[in-house]
Amino acid sequence: MDAPLYLRPRVEAPLALLLSDRVFLHSLVDALGSPLNVLLPEALGINVARFRGVYSRHHLAGRVYFAHKTNRSSALLRRLAAEDPAAVGVDVASVEELRHALGCGFTGDRIMATGPKDAAFLWLAARVGATVNLDSPGELERLSGLVRTHGLSRIAVLVRLSGFEHRSGREAAGTRLLSRRSRFGTPVRDTEALLSALERNAETVEFVGAAYHLDTTGVEEKARALEQCVLFLDECRARGLAPRSLDIGGGFGVGYVAEAGEWERWTSALTEAVLGLRPPLTWRGHGYGLRNEGGTVRGAAALYPAHRPTAGPGYLDELLSLPAPALGRPPATLLLEHLHDLHIEPGRSLVDQCGLSLARVLDVRSADADSGQYLVHLAMNAGDMSLEEHGVLVDPVLLPRTETAAGDGKPVGVYLAGNLCLEADLITRRLVFLPQLPRAGDLLAFVNTAGYAMDFHAHHAQRQPVARTVAVERRGETWNWSLDEDYWPITPLGEQSDEV
Repeated sequence: MDAPLYLRPRVEAPLALLLSDRVFLHSLVDALGSPLNVLLPEALGINVARFRGVYSRHHLAGRVYFAHKTNRSSALLRRLAAEDPAAVGVDVASVEELRHALGCGFTGDRIMATGPKDAAFLWLAARVGATVNLDSPGELERLSGLVRTHGLSRIAVLVRLSGFEHRSGREAAGTRLLSRRSRFGTPVRDTEALLSALERNAETVEFVGAAYHLDTTGVEEKARALEQCVLFLDECRARGLAPRSLDIGGGFGVGYVAEAGEWERWTSALTEAVLGLRPPLTWRGHGYGLRNEGGTVRGAAALYPAHRPTAGPGYLDELLSLPAPALGRPPATLLLEHLHDLHIEPGRSLVDQCGLSLARVLDVRSADADSGQYLVHLAMNAGDMSLEEHGVLVDPVLLPRTETAAGDGKPVGVYLAGNLCLEADLITRRLVFLPQLPRAGDLLAFVNTAGYAMDFHAHHAQRQPVARTVAVERRGETWNWSLDEDYWPITPLGEQSDEV
């Protein structure tokens, strides 16, 4: 057999400390069942501080709005609500997310309402004084009509833009290119109707700034969009409007795999396997978007860049430092010169290292007698842990039931199957290498799943239980846990606080 191809996870404190407590994690699953999601609200505070540190380095004001859709947890939202109100808010994309944010302690002035909006969503956002991120003149008119009809207070709005143009060459005559298409926002070339609607409805809406959301990891493309938004806001001021902020959305990324070399070796081996130059790395030769056409690899790998040397706060810092193409000055400088606040909407990067998903091993059997590979069935299905649905590939961590279940210490290749009666219910389509063969009763810990993975696709197929979620925190030498819905960021009554 070829040498094992690992994609071992990046694990940092305090998640590393939690992962090392095998006995505690087994006790949680014994009590609450498999699968089980475990969250670390304290790690969320660490990430907030890192993002705020980037703001401080660039002397910028504005809010970090957590993208609620990333995780439905109450514990995480309540932990964020306890942060500095001037620095941290929440981005909600439905009326139910808005209701949840309010119930977790956020006041309306700390809430950004984005995404498609029906009448109920617009009305409640206006009722509680949230800022509404508008995608079109029609949405603006509907919001304004609700404010008039119900006698509501004037509502703060941002206008989201898309369709940014740039030149590919250094000269003005370079080829004109558009940023990738988005179904969110008004194209820059069509903003006249939007500006007219803002002026026409000035008594019901207060125009406070612009926004964009680009589905790309390209920092240069985002810098161009930021610069064009600044120029758009200049036009708005020339028309007598008074914008003061720019919301650049999310997409700052997470590094999931610890070692760049492991990621490079695995992706190279995938190409070789698709070409038939080595044994398959995946169940039934799945190519993750790559295919072999006459000895040539075609298609594009539908994979998240799981090893990212710059992600999260570091990516934001890089974006703010990169000279903008037209004006030649870094985006941070442009924002300072124009006295604009900067708002961001991080999702997975704000919950980086904030949680893991546990699954109990049900059964282990041979997948192929000749290959030495095994099929491991878990008390979990693909809807419970959907990292791979987002193109994220990373190895789980094996947590044996007992120390004596150490095996012979030889790495083994396994396929991970779920608990549904479906051939397609695979936790991961690729061959995963573990340090030893698991046994029934062992746990597999899927690390760093708080961002989009642990509850984004959860369902009740075959009446299998959906993963419960708990929040844990370290108190002295022990871990304390509570059900997600029972967590509050306060010292329980009757317990001694560390504060004097």
